[in-house]
Amino acid sequence: MTLLLGPVLRHVAETTAMVWVQTDAPAEVTVLGSTARTFEVQGHHYALVAVQGLTPDSTTEYQVHLDGEQVWPEPDSRFPPSVIRTRGPATGQRLRVIFGSCRYPKTGDDRIDAKLGRDALDCYAERMTTQPSERWPDVLILLGDQVYADELTPDARQRLTGRRTNKKRPPDEVVSFDEYVGLYRHTWGDPEIRWVMSTLPTAMIFDDHDIRDDWNTSAAWRVAVNKKPWWRDRIRAGLASYWVYQHIGNLSPQQLDEDVDYQQILSAGGDRWPLLADLADRADREVDGEKGLRFSFRWDLGRSRLLMVDSRNARILDDGSRKMLGDREFGWVQRHVDDDLESLDHLILATSLPWLLPPAIGDMQTVNEIAADRSGIRGVMAEKIRQAADFEHWPAFSTSFLRFSELIEAAAGHAPRGPATVSVLSGDVHHSYAARARFGGRPDVPDDSDESDDHEARVHQLVCSPVHNYVPFYVKPVFRLGWSSWVARRARRWARRHGAPDLPMSWRNLSGPLFGNTIATLEITERHAGVVFEQPDDEGGLSAVSSIGLTD
Repeated sequence: MTLLLGPVLRHVAETTAMVWVQTDAPAEVTVLGSTARTFEVQGHHYALVAVQGLTPDSTTEYQVHLDGEQVWPEPDSRFPPSVIRTRGPATGQRLRVIFGSCRYPKTGDDRIDAKLGRDALDCYAERMTTQPSERWPDVLILLGDQVYADELTPDARQRLTGRRTNKKRPPDEVVSFDEYVGLYRHTWGDPEIRWVMSTLPTAMIFDDHDIRDDWNTSAAWRVAVNKKPWWRDRIRAGLASYWVYQHIGNLSPQQLDEDVDYQQILSAGGDRWPLLADLADRADREVDGEKGLRFSFRWDLGRSRLLMVDSRNARILDDGSRKMLGDREFGWVQRHVDDDLESLDHLILATSLPWLLPPAIGDMQTVNEIAADRSGIRGVMAEKIRQAADFEHWPAFSTSFLRFSELIEAAAGHAPRGPATVSVLSGDVHHSYAARARFGGRPDVPDDSDESDDHEARVHQLVCSPVHNYVPFYVKPVFRLGWSSWVARRARRWARRHGAPDLPMSWRNLSGPLFGNTIATLEITERHAGVVFEQPDDEGGLSAVSSIGLTD
């Protein structure tokens, strides 16, 4: 009996923890006296163990047993024991969150690996091995592109080409569930990554490369991709594997008890693929302006709250409207933002795509959306530009962008009794930065002051991307120019002339743009917060390249 992947520590509360595993055969999985039977998907076996009865504010070493035989930790492991650290009253006002996105795996090709540079999460894991567990982060947040289904390593591409018998399928992209299994095993099987994910509660959301580049950019994109003979197999496999490998671990035991799909998967016998294929079809389908499955979720972290917002699959496009989230999904986000908001010290909104981009680039995306909605050749050309230039972020869905901005403004307005900070964590854009938003005042121009209304929370966009990936040479000058306040003022005037709406806020960059592999840390102590960006250094460790006080 073999543990193929995991354990991955997922949702952790005061007395419960979720531990995910993949095994090579059916088994009973035991962690700290709690057990779960594996379920099968196309010959692959998985379990999610709900560990119960833990003590609040405790640190507990754990092992994984399959049918009574210990399989984790591995013999002669050089890593410290995996632990579950619960939260409780003593830790309720302290929180350390590390986050980032876009982690490409090691390739085994020296030339490509040298180009990619050192993996920032690998470096963080190595640091943790030298620290006591009290200094470890409380949560790891992975903000998309956990796997690259459309940008394979040379070895994966070669193996895939060798096994392709269906010539209608692309030779350099995964399509089937079995191929996704290989992708996850390669990406998460790195020893440092496997260990760090076994001991840090890990929250995840997908972005486009987990499925395909530019996924759900527009209705035209969906029409074109649905004509490909292999796409239905691909979207089923992508969403089904996401549900198995990433989504279910985001949920608490109580939420899973109430989840009809999860309970049906557990209670069914044999291969669950038909159930997962139906689930994936419902998740992808739009009915009456809504999607059939919600991937957004909430974690309560003492006096802080994390709301992960799905900004990829939740998009509504097919009915002619253009929304980042359907109305029902947005209502869910609104309810969980408002729920007992005055009891929070910090509100953390996470979405794979940045809410606030460099201002000039955001305005370009909004103007492009206006043009793409026109008929005739101008609309066709604008749609081509939208797809070619990746104009698909929040400002490219201007109605949703304004609605999300108004939600954040309302949440920030609860101070001093409400949260001291509202932080939006994002990735995707292959540069890192911290931007401060200011509502009111003169929202038509960038805000160059540090003045803030004492009756409002400090609002920031915090972006960390990539954790491990190559940044193309042309990206750097584009984003440096995009953050220029001189360019931003002129872009805003140009955008208004072309029909862009007024904005309720202005924002300015406090740090960056930072290029290269990066991991970010959000540090919270009572009503104070700060963020640190770190990058691999020449000595093999991590060095801080920027540190910002968010409540200063």
